[in-house]
Amino acid sequence: MDVLDKNLNEQIAKLSDKKRKGLLDSLETLSSLYPFNQYEYIIANLLGQKKISLSDYNSLRDEYTKRNANLYLYKISAPRRFGEEWAHGHLQELVPALQTVTNEIDPNYTGQYDLIMDNEIRIEVRASRAVESNNKKPLYQKALPLGTDTPFRMNYQQIKPYCCDVFVWLAVWRDKISYWMLASKEVESHASYSSGQHYGNVGEGQLHITNRNIRQFDKYLASPDNLEDAIKNAHIRQKGKAN
Repeated sequence: MDVLDKNLNEQIAKLSDKKRKGLLDSLETLSSLYPFNQYEYIIANLLGQKKISLSDYNSLRDEYTKRNANLYLYKISAPRRFGEEWAHGHLQELVPALQTVTNEIDPNYTGQYDLIMDNEIRIEVRASRAVESNNKKPLYQKALPLGTDTPFRMNYQQIKPYCCDVFVWLAVWRDKISYWMLASKEVESHASYSSGQHYGNVGEGQLHITNRNIRQFDKYLASPDNLEDAIKNAHIRQKGKAN
């Protein structure tokens, strides 16, 4: 919203003193009811007073959409809907070779991992959303873009390295999605991995990715069009020597 606010404020400043004061006074007492809100009201006023054109409006809208393409994902409140339904479905769209596990594929399967590839590579999926640290606003209001300088924290929980071969971690930013592919033992041996997340849960831990350590994971990044090869390469590292 910061960029949109800045752009609109620049246009409001071009109004005459009387019209600017009238608009700002109206905003003080404006009642918002979806889909009518302060942004719609400001833009309608600027259009009506010919301070912006329809072309200007379309540019504002397109740029905002690009900057906030994933904002809808921050509004998913149920952890299971985000971490499983959305994340698994998103990955399977990008990598059709990823299969939902059944006992026909793995007779010993009891939910230890999430997906399987080539009837061999056991994959655990974790997804998190990048948000501003120490901010109590709703999730979508503290969503951050990729490359932000603002302190953030993403927590990958209930990690069980012994249950899978490859971890696929998704980091949702408001404008992009990052994909990290790690061999299971690369997670277990990582300095940021903390075992014993819950008392008595042997072999289970968590890992925080923050603005301070995110660069440590650059070597595990994969592009959306190369995820299948990245998963296979992580599996090769799992069978060999971890980096």
